[in-house]
Amino acid sequence: MITIKLVGGAKKSFNSEQLQIEKSNLSVSELLEHLVKIKPSNTSELDIENLLIAINGSDSSAMNGRDTKISDGDVVSIIPVIHGGSSKKLTFEIERKQIHVLEIRGQKKIDIQFIDDLRAKYPQLKFQVISSNFILNASHLKKILSISLNAEKNNILLSHKLETDILMRFASTLQISNAISSVGLKPSVNFILIVIGNKNYFNSLYSELSPLCVNLFLKNNTLFIKKYFNISKKHIDSIYSKTPLEDILVEKASILL
Repeated sequence: MITIKLVGGAKKSFNSEQLQIEKSNLSVSELLEHLVKIKPSNTSELDIENLLIAINGSDSSAMNGRDTKISDGDVVSIIPVIHGGSSKKLTFEIERKQIHVLEIRGQKKIDIQFIDDLRAKYPQLKFQVISSNFILNASHLKKILSISLNAEKNNILLSHKLETDILMRFASTLQISNAISSVGLKPSVNFILIVIGNKNYFNSLYSELSPLCVNLFLKNNTLFIKKYFNISKKHIDSIYSKTPLEDILVEKASILL
């Protein structure tokens, strides 16, 4: 039996603060699918894409994400995550350079010309796009960008351009064509838009692009990334860290010489 504790808005979906589920050895994904099936039809919708799932007090995203197994006797807390408008953009500084990040909803009509047009319209800014599938979270993004910006500072870029260096490090390859084909822009696939430059220019850009933006880093890409880069469970288990997969990706990006 699994005990489900419902927090905040999740209580409204079941008109209860707690449920008992006569199941065990479920993954988080399987549990959420089951909850959607048993939810009363006359209650608030349960947005399973915007939930924090804790198992016995530990965040499942720090374990194996939505593939984390739930055992008999476990207590699972379901906590809705409310995303405000600020989660559609992220701004930070590395090596005294302002970095701005947006996630753009993939559309068939958006192709490389979309980025070329932005570069022409905002020549004061540097742009690069990375398929959202290849980014774990904000921490992973910042660490890879830090590698590229430090490489630029020390004149050891993998390419003549910072933007290309960023692309190659997310793809973990020295081949530019391979980097473009793997982590580059693809029709109908969400992508992370990385913008480097003055905040004043970025504000104008954001006003233009905000209708195309979605909340950042909602999708759990752990399984996709492990499969793409052939990262085994044994490899992950050998890393003594709270973020082993992230650390492996950062190491891959840093040793491309």
